[in-house]
Amino acid sequence: MTSQAERRSARQRLLVALAVALGVLLGVGGFTFRYAEGLSYFSTDPRACVNCHIMRPQYDGWQKASHHAIAVCIDCHLPHDFLPKYVAKAENGYRHSQKFTSQNFVEPIIVQPAGVEILRDNCVRCHESLVAEMNAPGLGHGESADCLHCHRTVGHGEAARLGGRLLRSELDPKEKP
Repeated sequence: MTSQAERRSARQRLLVALAVALGVLLGVGGFTFRYAEGLSYFSTDPRACVNCHIMRPQYDGWQKASHHAIAVCIDCHLPHDFLPKYVAKAENGYRHSQKFTSQNFVEPIIVQPAGVEILRDNCVRCHESLVAEMNAPGLGHGESADCLHCHRTVGHGEAARLGGRLLRSELDPKEKP
């Protein structure tokens, strides 16, 4: 049978071990967050997107593209409502950090289907009056006008992709080229 003093000592050792483990976890997490310039991802500054060197071609392409003067990365690549924006940021941040850290990403970088939907929604949001005119009855575009079909180079230009030009089939894997 163990004495009360032995149980107290065992509890204290367990608490010290938990405190050390928590300290190591917080230390490594804090270092990683600082090293990865984590706070920059809460800004709207496009330079945050090139913290990861693999995004340099997209950033360089955006600087030369037609929307450079009026739109930054988050204007096109994230929803504009508060909660969906931060859910998408968290999902993208986790996926990007995991893929880029492990060097397990596809080249050329391809916008995921959820990202394509966000892009399309933001095109329509910013160009609402133009889209309304295009989708007027009798003009042939109908409800499903696909901005990215004709305007895929607007955001980054032709040279933004590491593996060459963006193909329509890469934008929407459900569609045939």
